[in-house]
Amino acid sequence: MDEALVRSLTPGVIGVLVRRGADFAAAEDAVQDALVEALRSWPGEPPRDPKGWLVTVAWRRFLDATRADAARRRREDQVEEEPPPGPARPVDDTLQLYFLCAHPSLTPASAVALTLRAVGGLTTRQIAQAYLVPEATMAQRISRAKRTVSGARLDRPGDVATVLRVLYLVFNEGYSGEVDLAAEAIRLTRQLAAAIDHPEVAGLLALMLLHHARRATRTAPDGSLVPLAEQDRRRWDTRMIAEGVAILQSALARDQLGEFQAQAAIAALHADAPTAEETDWVQIVEWYDELLQLTGNPVARLNRAVAVGEADGPRAGLAALGELDDALPRYAAVAAHLHERAGDPARAARLYAEAAEKAPNLAERDHLTKQAARLNTLLREGRSG
Repeated sequence: MDEALVRSLTPGVIGVLVRRGADFAAAEDAVQDALVEALRSWPGEPPRDPKGWLVTVAWRRFLDATRADAARRRREDQVEEEPPPGPARPVDDTLQLYFLCAHPSLTPASAVALTLRAVGGLTTRQIAQAYLVPEATMAQRISRAKRTVSGARLDRPGDVATVLRVLYLVFNEGYSGEVDLAAEAIRLTRQLAAAIDHPEVAGLLALMLLHHARRATRTAPDGSLVPLAEQDRRRWDTRMIAEGVAILQSALARDQLGEFQAQAAIAALHADAPTAEETDWVQIVEWYDELLQLTGNPVARLNRAVAVGEADGPRAGLAALGELDDALPRYAAVAAHLHERAGDPARAARLYAEAAEKAPNLAERDHLTKQAARLNTLLREGRSG
Protein backbone atom coordinates (compact mmCIF):
# COMPACT_ATOMS: atom_id res chain seq x y z
CA MET A 1 0.00 0.00 0.00
CA ASP A 2 1.29 3.45 -0.94
CA GLU A 3 2.00 5.05 2.45
CA ALA A 4 2.50 8.51 0.95
CA LEU A 5 -0.91 8.30 -0.73
CA VAL A 6 -2.60 7.17 2.47
CA ARG A 7 -0.91 9.94 4.46
CA SER A 8 -2.13 12.54 1.96
CA LEU A 9 -5.69 11.18 1.96
CA THR A 10 -6.17 10.68 5.70
CA PRO A 11 -6.78 14.34 6.68
CA GLY A 12 -9.34 14.78 3.92
CA VAL A 13 -11.23 11.66 4.98
CA ILE A 14 -11.31 12.86 8.60
CA GLY A 15 -12.56 16.22 7.33
CA VAL A 16 -15.41 14.61 5.39
CA LEU A 17 -16.57 12.71 8.47
CA VAL A 18 -16.39 15.82 10.66
CA ARG A 19 -18.45 17.79 8.14
CA ARG A 20 -21.04 15.01 8.13
CA GLY A 21 -21.46 15.34 11.87
CA ALA A 22 -18.88 13.04 13.45
CA ASP A 23 -16.93 14.51 16.33
CA PHE A 24 -13.19 14.66 15.85
CA ALA A 25 -12.25 11.76 18.12
CA ALA A 26 -14.86 9.43 16.61
CA ALA A 27 -13.87 10.45 13.07
CA GLU A 28 -10.19 9.78 13.73
CA ASP A 29 -10.98 6.37 15.26
CA ALA A 30 -13.20 5.44 12.32
CA VAL A 31 -10.56 6.44 9.79
CA GLN A 32 -7.95 4.37 11.62
CA ASP A 33 -10.31 1.38 11.35
CA ALA A 34 -10.71 2.06 7.63
CA LEU A 35 -6.94 2.17 7.19
CA VAL A 36 -6.63 -1.23 8.83
CA GLU A 37 -9.21 -2.58 6.39
CA ALA A 38 -7.36 -0.94 3.49
CA LEU A 39 -4.14 -2.60 4.57
CA ARG A 40 -5.94 -5.94 4.37
CA SER A 41 -7.81 -5.51 1.10
CA TRP A 42 -6.01 -2.98 -1.10
CA PRO A 43 -2.97 -5.09 -2.06
CA GLY A 44 -5.24 -7.66 -3.72
CA GLU A 45 -7.97 -5.33 -4.99
CA PRO A 46 -6.92 -1.65 -5.10
CA PRO A 47 -9.88 0.75 -5.41
CA ARG A 48 -10.27 3.08 -8.37
CA ASP A 49 -11.08 5.95 -5.99
CA PRO A 50 -8.97 5.45 -2.82
CA LYS A 51 -10.36 8.49 -1.00
CA GLY A 52 -13.96 7.58 -1.81
CA TRP A 53 -13.31 4.03 -0.61
CA LEU A 54 -11.83 5.28 2.67
CA VAL A 55 -14.71 7.72 3.19
CA THR A 56 -17.30 5.00 2.63
CA VAL A 57 -15.65 2.46 4.93
CA ALA A 58 -14.81 5.01 7.63
CA TRP A 59 -18.39 6.36 7.61
CA ARG A 60 -19.77 2.85 8.01
CA ARG A 61 -17.38 2.25 10.91
CA PHE A 62 -18.55 5.50 12.47
CA LEU A 63 -22.20 4.49 12.08
CA ASP A 64 -21.52 1.08 13.59
CA ALA A 65 -19.76 2.64 16.58
CA THR A 66 -22.50 5.22 17.03
CA ARG A 67 -25.31 2.69 16.93
CA ALA A 68 -23.45 0.47 19.40
CA ASP A 69 -23.09 3.26 21.93
CA ALA A 70 -26.28 3.72 23.93
CA ALA A 71 -25.15 7.14 25.13
CA ARG A 72 -25.16 8.39 21.54
CA ARG A 73 -28.57 7.07 20.47
CA ARG A 74 -29.90 10.63 20.37
CA ARG A 75 -27.67 11.17 17.33
CA GLU A 76 -29.11 8.28 15.30
CA ASP A 77 -31.50 10.54 13.42
CA GLN A 78 -28.49 12.48 12.19
CA VAL A 79 -26.42 9.51 11.10
CA GLU A 80 -29.13 7.08 9.98
CA GLU A 81 -29.03 7.96 6.29
CA GLU A 82 -25.73 6.97 4.78
CA PRO A 83 -24.77 9.06 1.73
CA PRO A 84 -24.51 6.89 -1.38
CA PRO A 85 -21.02 5.65 -2.24
CA GLY A 86 -19.23 7.36 -5.10
CA PRO A 87 -16.27 9.52 -5.97
CA ALA A 88 -15.28 11.86 -3.15
CA ARG A 89 -15.27 15.57 -3.80
CA PRO A 90 -11.77 16.87 -4.60
CA VAL A 91 -11.53 18.98 -1.44
CA ASP A 92 -8.34 19.23 0.60
CA ASP A 93 -9.33 19.50 4.25
CA THR A 94 -5.78 19.23 5.55
CA LEU A 95 -5.30 22.91 6.38
CA GLN A 96 -8.74 23.10 8.00
CA LEU A 97 -7.78 20.18 10.18
CA TYR A 98 -4.53 21.90 11.11
CA PHE A 99 -6.57 24.83 12.38
CA LEU A 100 -8.97 22.53 14.21
CA CYS A 101 -6.05 20.87 15.95
CA ALA A 102 -4.74 24.34 16.88
CA HIS A 103 -7.89 24.95 18.91
CA PRO A 104 -7.55 27.75 21.52
CA SER A 105 -8.50 25.39 24.33
CA LEU A 106 -5.43 23.21 23.68
CA THR A 107 -1.95 23.93 24.94
CA PRO A 108 0.56 24.45 22.13
CA ALA A 109 2.25 21.14 22.97
CA SER A 110 -1.05 19.25 22.79
CA ALA A 111 -2.03 21.00 19.57
CA VAL A 112 1.25 20.03 17.93
CA ALA A 113 1.02 16.44 19.14
CA LEU A 114 -2.59 16.04 18.00
CA THR A 115 -1.85 17.51 14.57
CA LEU A 116 1.19 15.34 14.03
CA ARG A 117 -0.92 12.29 14.89
CA ALA A 118 -4.14 13.10 13.03
CA VAL A 119 -2.87 15.14 10.09
CA GLY A 120 0.86 14.63 9.82
CA GLY A 121 0.68 10.87 9.89
CA LEU A 122 3.29 10.32 12.60
CA THR A 123 2.83 7.47 15.03
CA THR A 124 2.43 8.08 18.73
CA ARG A 125 5.90 6.59 19.24
CA GLN A 126 7.52 9.04 16.83
CA ILE A 127 5.81 12.00 18.48
CA ALA A 128 6.87 10.76 21.91
CA GLN A 129 10.47 10.57 20.70
CA ALA A 130 10.27 14.14 19.42
CA TYR A 131 9.07 15.30 22.85
CA LEU A 132 11.43 13.00 24.80
CA VAL A 133 8.56 11.52 26.82
CA PRO A 134 7.34 7.91 27.25
CA GLU A 135 4.99 6.68 24.53
CA ALA A 136 2.22 6.00 27.08
CA THR A 137 2.42 9.62 28.28
CA MET A 138 2.11 10.92 24.74
CA ALA A 139 -0.81 8.58 24.01
CA GLN A 140 -2.68 10.02 27.01
CA ARG A 141 -1.89 13.58 25.89
CA ILE A 142 -3.23 12.92 22.41
CA SER A 143 -6.36 11.22 23.74
CA ARG A 144 -7.12 14.19 25.99
CA ALA A 145 -6.58 16.58 23.09
CA LYS A 146 -8.94 14.58 20.88
CA ARG A 147 -11.63 14.72 23.54
CA THR A 148 -11.14 18.46 23.92
CA VAL A 149 -11.74 19.23 20.24
CA SER A 150 -14.46 16.63 19.72
CA GLY A 151 -17.22 19.24 19.80
CA ALA A 152 -15.39 21.80 17.69
CA ARG A 153 -16.16 22.42 14.04
CA LEU A 154 -13.91 23.02 11.07
CA ASP A 155 -15.16 26.61 10.80
CA ARG A 156 -13.73 27.56 14.21
CA PRO A 157 -9.99 27.77 13.59
CA GLY A 158 -7.31 28.09 16.22
CA ASP A 159 -4.23 30.25 16.43
CA VAL A 160 -2.11 30.90 13.31
CA ALA A 161 1.09 30.92 15.38
CA THR A 162 0.33 27.41 16.65
CA VAL A 163 -0.39 26.18 13.13
CA LEU A 164 2.96 27.59 11.97
CA ARG A 165 4.78 25.82 14.80
CA VAL A 166 3.04 22.58 13.86
CA LEU A 167 4.10 22.96 10.24
CA TYR A 168 7.66 23.76 11.31
CA LEU A 169 7.87 20.68 13.53
CA VAL A 170 6.42 18.48 10.78
CA PHE A 171 9.04 19.87 8.38
CA ASN A 172 11.86 19.21 10.83
CA GLU A 173 10.63 15.68 11.50
CA GLY A 174 10.59 14.99 7.77
CA TYR A 175 13.95 16.66 7.27
CA SER A 176 15.58 14.38 9.83
CA GLY A 177 14.75 11.41 7.67
CA GLU A 178 12.74 8.98 9.82
CA VAL A 179 9.44 10.13 8.35
CA ASP A 180 9.76 12.10 5.13
CA LEU A 181 7.23 14.85 5.75
CA ALA A 182 9.33 17.80 4.60
CA ALA A 183 7.75 18.01 1.14
CA GLU A 184 4.27 17.67 2.66
CA ALA A 185 5.01 20.47 5.13
CA ILE A 186 6.13 22.70 2.25
CA ARG A 187 2.97 21.85 0.27
CA LEU A 188 0.74 22.73 3.22
CA THR A 189 2.63 25.93 3.94
CA ARG A 190 2.24 26.95 0.30
CA GLN A 191 -1.50 26.42 0.64
CA LEU A 192 -1.58 28.40 3.87
CA ALA A 193 0.38 31.24 2.24
CA ALA A 194 -2.10 31.29 -0.64
CA ALA A 195 -5.05 31.40 1.76
CA ILE A 196 -3.70 33.82 4.40
CA ASP A 197 -1.91 37.10 3.73
CA HIS A 198 0.51 36.88 6.68
CA PRO A 199 4.24 37.78 6.61
CA GLU A 200 5.15 35.04 9.08
CA VAL A 201 3.49 32.40 6.90
CA ALA A 202 5.66 33.66 4.05
CA GLY A 203 8.67 33.67 6.36
CA LEU A 204 8.11 30.05 7.31
CA LEU A 205 7.71 29.02 3.68
CA ALA A 206 10.93 30.81 2.78
CA LEU A 207 12.74 29.15 5.69
CA MET A 208 11.57 25.70 4.61
CA LEU A 209 12.60 26.25 0.99
CA LEU A 210 16.04 27.55 1.94
CA HIS A 211 16.72 24.57 4.19
CA HIS A 212 15.21 22.05 1.79
CA ALA A 213 17.42 23.34 -1.02
CA ARG A 214 20.45 21.94 0.85
CA ARG A 215 18.92 18.61 1.73
CA ALA A 216 20.81 16.48 -0.81
CA THR A 217 24.16 17.59 0.62
CA ARG A 218 23.46 17.14 4.33
CA THR A 219 24.50 13.50 4.40
CA ALA A 220 27.21 11.46 2.69
CA PRO A 221 26.41 8.28 0.72
CA ASP A 222 27.13 6.24 3.86
CA GLY A 223 24.56 8.24 5.83
CA SER A 224 27.05 10.25 7.86
CA LEU A 225 26.43 13.93 8.53
CA VAL A 226 28.11 16.57 6.39
CA PRO A 227 28.53 19.90 8.24
CA LEU A 228 27.34 23.03 6.45
CA ALA A 229 30.90 24.27 5.88
CA GLU A 230 31.81 21.03 4.10
CA GLN A 231 28.73 20.65 1.90
CA ASP A 232 29.08 20.73 -1.88
CA ARG A 233 27.32 24.01 -2.65
CA ARG A 234 27.22 23.18 -6.36
CA ARG A 235 24.55 20.60 -5.51
CA TRP A 236 22.27 23.04 -3.70
CA ASP A 237 18.96 23.66 -5.46
CA THR A 238 19.50 27.21 -6.73
CA ARG A 239 15.93 27.56 -8.06
CA MET A 240 14.52 26.72 -4.65
CA ILE A 241 16.96 29.14 -3.01
CA ALA A 242 15.93 31.90 -5.41
CA GLU A 243 12.26 31.27 -4.65
CA GLY A 244 12.87 31.30 -0.91
CA VAL A 245 14.86 34.54 -1.08
CA ALA A 246 12.17 36.24 -3.20
CA ILE A 247 9.41 35.20 -0.78
CA LEU A 248 11.50 36.38 2.18
CA GLN A 249 12.27 39.77 0.63
CA SER A 250 8.58 40.36 -0.04
CA ALA A 251 7.73 39.48 3.58
CA LEU A 252 10.49 41.65 5.07
CA ALA A 253 9.34 44.60 2.97
CA ARG A 254 6.13 44.69 5.02
CA ASP A 255 8.13 45.62 8.14
CA GLN A 256 6.34 43.14 10.42
CA LEU A 257 9.31 41.04 11.49
CA GLY A 258 8.66 37.69 13.14
CA GLU A 259 10.83 34.82 14.26
CA PHE A 260 10.41 32.74 11.09
CA GLN A 261 11.38 35.69 8.90
CA ALA A 262 14.50 36.22 11.05
CA GLN A 263 15.42 32.54 10.81
CA ALA A 264 14.87 32.63 7.05
CA ALA A 265 17.14 35.68 6.76
CA ILE A 266 19.92 33.72 8.49
CA ALA A 267 19.36 30.76 6.17
CA ALA A 268 19.42 33.09 3.16
CA LEU A 269 22.81 34.50 4.16
CA HIS A 270 24.21 30.96 4.34
CA ALA A 271 22.65 30.11 0.97
CA ASP A 272 24.00 33.30 -0.62
CA ALA A 273 27.64 32.61 0.27
CA PRO A 274 29.57 31.02 -2.65
CA THR A 275 31.88 29.35 -0.12
CA ALA A 276 31.81 28.83 3.63
CA GLU A 277 34.68 31.30 4.00
CA GLU A 278 32.66 34.03 2.29
CA THR A 279 29.69 33.76 4.67
CA ASP A 280 28.64 37.14 6.05
CA TRP A 281 28.87 36.22 9.70
CA VAL A 282 28.56 39.81 10.89
CA GLN A 283 25.07 40.07 9.36
CA ILE A 284 24.19 36.65 10.72
CA VAL A 285 25.04 37.82 14.25
CA GLU A 286 22.82 40.87 13.71
CA TRP A 287 19.93 38.67 12.61
CA TYR A 288 20.42 36.44 15.66
CA ASP A 289 20.18 39.58 17.78
CA GLU A 290 16.86 40.38 16.08
CA LEU A 291 15.67 36.83 16.63
CA LEU A 292 16.58 36.92 20.31
CA GLN A 293 14.65 40.17 20.79
CA LEU A 294 11.61 38.36 19.40
CA THR A 295 11.93 35.04 21.23
CA GLY A 296 14.79 34.89 23.74
CA ASN A 297 15.16 31.28 22.61
CA PRO A 298 18.16 29.63 24.35
CA VAL A 299 18.94 27.51 21.27
CA ALA A 300 19.14 30.71 19.23
CA ARG A 301 21.57 32.06 21.82
CA LEU A 302 23.67 28.96 21.37
CA ASN A 303 23.70 29.38 17.60
CA ARG A 304 24.54 33.04 18.04
CA ALA A 305 27.65 32.06 20.00
CA VAL A 306 28.78 30.03 16.99
CA ALA A 307 28.18 33.02 14.71
CA VAL A 308 30.06 35.35 17.07
CA GLY A 309 32.95 32.90 17.04
CA GLU A 310 33.06 33.11 13.26
CA ALA A 311 32.57 36.88 13.06
CA ASP A 312 34.81 38.02 15.93
CA GLY A 313 37.01 35.03 16.63
CA PRO A 314 36.71 31.91 18.80
CA ARG A 315 37.55 33.73 22.05
CA ALA A 316 34.60 36.04 21.54
CA GLY A 317 32.44 33.01 20.75
CA LEU A 318 33.53 31.30 23.97
CA ALA A 319 32.74 34.47 25.91
CA ALA A 320 29.22 34.48 24.44
CA LEU A 321 28.89 30.79 25.20
CA GLY A 322 29.96 31.35 28.80
CA GLU A 323 26.77 33.32 29.39
CA LEU A 324 24.60 30.29 28.64
CA ASP A 325 23.48 27.25 30.60
CA ASP A 326 25.83 24.32 29.87
CA ALA A 327 22.84 21.95 30.14
CA LEU A 328 21.51 23.20 26.80
CA PRO A 329 21.30 20.57 24.05
CA ARG A 330 24.45 20.62 21.86
CA TYR A 331 26.23 23.01 24.25
CA ALA A 332 29.20 20.67 24.48
CA ALA A 333 29.40 20.33 20.69
CA VAL A 334 29.49 24.11 20.23
CA ALA A 335 32.09 24.44 22.99
CA ALA A 336 34.21 21.75 21.33
CA HIS A 337 34.10 23.55 17.99
CA LEU A 338 35.08 26.88 19.52
CA HIS A 339 37.88 25.42 21.65
CA GLU A 340 39.31 23.67 18.60
CA ARG A 341 39.32 26.92 16.67
CA ALA A 342 40.91 28.64 19.68
CA GLY A 343 43.83 26.22 19.54
CA ASP A 344 42.95 23.87 22.42
CA PRO A 345 42.55 20.45 20.70
CA ALA A 346 42.84 18.43 23.91
CA ARG A 347 39.89 20.16 25.55
CA ALA A 348 37.98 20.11 22.25
CA ALA A 349 38.46 16.33 21.97
CA ARG A 350 37.08 15.80 25.47
CA LEU A 351 34.09 18.01 24.70
CA TYR A 352 33.39 16.25 21.40
CA ALA A 353 33.34 12.92 23.26
CA GLU A 354 31.02 14.39 25.90
CA ALA A 355 28.74 15.77 23.19
CA ALA A 356 28.64 12.39 21.46
CA GLU A 357 27.29 10.77 24.62
CA LYS A 358 24.44 13.29 24.70
CA ALA A 359 23.68 13.26 20.95
CA PRO A 360 19.96 12.97 20.12
CA ASN A 361 20.47 10.55 17.23
CA LEU A 362 22.91 8.00 15.87
CA ALA A 363 24.13 10.08 12.92
CA GLU A 364 25.04 13.02 15.14
CA ARG A 365 26.68 10.74 17.70
CA ASP A 366 28.84 9.14 15.02
CA HIS A 367 29.86 12.53 13.64
CA LEU A 368 30.89 13.85 17.06
CA THR A 369 32.73 10.63 17.90
CA LYS A 370 34.72 10.96 14.67
CA GLN A 371 35.62 14.54 15.55
CA ALA A 372 36.93 13.44 18.93
CA ALA A 373 38.89 10.57 17.34
CA ARG A 374 40.36 12.92 14.72
CA LEU A 375 41.71 15.30 17.37
CA ASN A 376 42.99 12.49 19.59
CA THR A 377 44.90 11.08 16.62
CA LEU A 378 46.48 14.47 15.94
CA LEU A 379 47.45 14.80 19.60
CA ARG A 380 49.10 11.35 19.63
CA GLU A 381 50.96 12.08 16.42
CA GLY A 382 52.15 15.39 17.86
CA ARG A 383 53.50 13.72 21.00
CA SER A 384 55.20 10.96 19.05
CA GLY A 385 56.74 13.50 16.67
